[in-house]
Parts: sequence; C-alpha cells; structure tokens
Amino acid sequence: MTQKLQPARVFPPGRVIGEELEARNWTQRDLAEIMGRPSQTINEIIKGTKQITPETALELSAAFGTSAEFWTNLETSYRLFVARQQNQDEPIARKSKIYDMAPIAEMMKLGWLTKTKSVDELEQQICTFFDVSQVDEQPKLALNFRCSQHREPNVNAQLAWAKRVENLARQQNVGTYDRQKLVRAIPKLVKLSVEPVNVVRVPEFLMSLGVRFVIVPHLSKTYLDGAALHLDDDMSRPVIALTLRYNRIDNFWFTLMHEIAHIVLEHEGLILDNLDDEDVDEKEREANEMARDWLLAPSDYDRFIEETGSSFSDANIKNFAMKVMIHPGIIVGRLRKEEKVLYTKFGTHLVQIKNNLQDWIDVAAHVPLLRKEKSNFEKFEDVGLVGCCDVEEDLSVTYKSVLAESLESKYDHR
Repeated sequence: MTQKLQPARVFPPGRVIGEELEARNWTQRDLAEIMGRPSQTINEIIKGTKQITPETALELSAAFGTSAEFWTNLETSYRLFVARQQNQDEPIARKSKIYDMAPIAEMMKLGWLTKTKSVDELEQQICTFFDVSQVDEQPKLALNFRCSQHREPNVNAQLAWAKRVENLARQQNVGTYDRQKLVRAIPKLVKLSVEPVNVVRVPEFLMSLGVRFVIVPHLSKTYLDGAALHLDDDMSRPVIALTLRYNRIDNFWFTLMHEIAHIVLEHEGLILDNLDDEDVDEKEREANEMARDWLLAPSDYDRFIEETGSSFSDANIKNFAMKVMIHPGIIVGRLRKEEKVLYTKFGTHLVQIKNNLQDWIDVAAHVPLLRKEKSNFEKFEDVGLVGCCDVEEDLSVTYKSVLAESLESKYDHR
C-alpha cells in the first residue's frame, strides 16, 4: 500500500496574492479598488485570517487572469494543512502539560508509571497516580504543603515523591495508633540503634504502633531526607517516610526521630524535610531538639563532653556509645554537626545501612524471610539484658564482649 505524501508546509493564498501585487506594482488599496472590496477585507485575505469564498475566487481570477479553481484549491489546501497541524499539535501540547506536572521520565524509570507512547494512557496513569480527574486539577496532597528550603527544589518532583509515599502508605495494614503509646516506645526504639542491622526492625516496630512507615528514594532536585504527614489529615493515621538520601546510620536515625517528633508534636499538614537546611522555623527547631534528646539524653551527652573536653578518640566514643546503648556513628554524627570534630574524623563509624533495608525500599511491605540470623541486640534482648540494664549502668567492654560471644555460641548450637 502506497503511503500518501503530505507537504511539509503549505503557504496561505494571501502570499500568492502578495507576490502578484508586487509583480504588478500594485498596493492592497489598488486591488481593493479593482475588486470593489474594502481595503480591510483584502488585508485580512492576504494575512490568512479571512477565507477565500467562491465569490472572492471569481473576483481574484478576473483581477489576475487566472481560473477561479486556482484560488479555491489554494484555499482548500491551506485550510486542510492548518487543520492537520492543529490535530498533530494537540497531543504534543497535552504531553507537554503532563511533563510539566511531574518528572515523568524518572517516574517511569522507577516503575511508578508504565512506559507508553499513548498520550491517553499516560494521562490516565498520571491522573490515577495523583488521584485527580484531569491533569489540570490540583492534587489534594498539595494542601497544607510546607517544606524547608535550602536549595531551590523542584516542587512538582517533591509533590510526586510525597504522593508516592501516600499511595504506598495507604496499602499498609497497621495497628491502632496511640500517641502516648508511641512516646512510651521511643526508648526501646532508640535501643535498636546499637547495631546497624537493627534498622530492618524499624518498619514493623512503627507499624505495630499504628504509624505507617515507607522508604521512597528521593527524586532529582527534591533534596529531601524525610517527611511526616497524616492520611486524609486524620491525626490518628500518621505516616513517616525516609529517602535514605545519605546512606549513613547517623542520618537514618536522626531523620527517623525527627519525623517521629513531628508526629508526636502533632504538627499538621504535609511536612517535607531537608535536614541540611539551617534556616528552619519553630516547628522544625522543636522536632530537631526532640530528636536529638531522644537519641542522646542531654545529661549523658553533656557529661561525655565535659569528661572528654576536646580529646575525642575512637575508644572514648565507643565506650560512651556502649554505655548509652546507641551506635557510635550517631555520636560521631552529632559531634560533626556541632563542629566539635572535623568531618574527616571517625568516618569508619558512619556505616551504611541501605543494604539492610532493601526489602523495604519503594514498597508498601516486604515479604519476610523464612529464617534469618538474630543480631546481637536480639540475643541480648532474649535473655533480658536490654530490658534490665539502665542506661546509667556501665557494663565493662570485656563483660559485654564475653556475653556476646557466649550468646553467639548458644544460638549457633541450639
């Protein structure tokens, strides 16, 4: 079957009329006088804003010595060309509007949207994703939208990220939320920080308390570490989200506790956090202070600083971490943040944690393994050591080491 070729461009009849006028050294007024038409009509025909009717075609044929069909054919060809161009431009304009709405290519790469060449299908997908009836409609999540601004973020990308968080959170089955119960559980949650592998226990720990928890990778130019929100603005349905933008144990735990603080303090709206931002409001300061004090009791931390002065070492950081039962990396992160140590110091303690959370990244819930090795923390917890020891109790490094080895032996041979 032979494909019918279409011209790349068709000129309006007015251009031909203009060329005829130039060749004859006529003006538009001259042609108007000859045809007995107003000058404005001739001008509109030449500009293409007024169509050539059969009557006008007869008059032009008489004026220029051509056939009337010549002018009607020019007019028809031009109008068909314009109509085709408009039909071709419509899907382009629709697609442009969709790409303005969100980072479509990145969302497709992450599997949030399915790749398609159909504008209709893409439009339907984006409407479903944002829970809107048409692309011109403002997503509901944009209400009460607030975020800290350290750099100039792509707000549409931030909104797409937040909507992904909401979509995953809605799929989760969680316990009944009780604010006081969450507050009472904070010390136990913090003790999980003693070992990097324990981060995998955080999602189910929070979900058992009625707090939805998701990890969604940050999108380009969002500059986000985490978020806190409530589904449908219902304070009994809190959601916490992390990006793991900085794959370090200190950033994970501080961001987590910062977002929990927003929930406990009952801050309303969608709160998107870039924790690099130093220019924060009162609510952010409240969340920062609460997160900091949950991780390290002020009295413990102040005593540590007083005892060590500026003579920080691997040994005294590890001893202090063991005493208060948190990971040394969290202490190093705080010392760096407060500029008490150089950023080049003690980097070995800032271990990565993302591999431990792979099963939770960008999913509503993970499929648990049939059997997994218990961490040292879980072994301590099994024999009641975690529950019985007070944070002030200073168990010697040697005793803890011996106990850990005996527990490992116990679990390896039972």
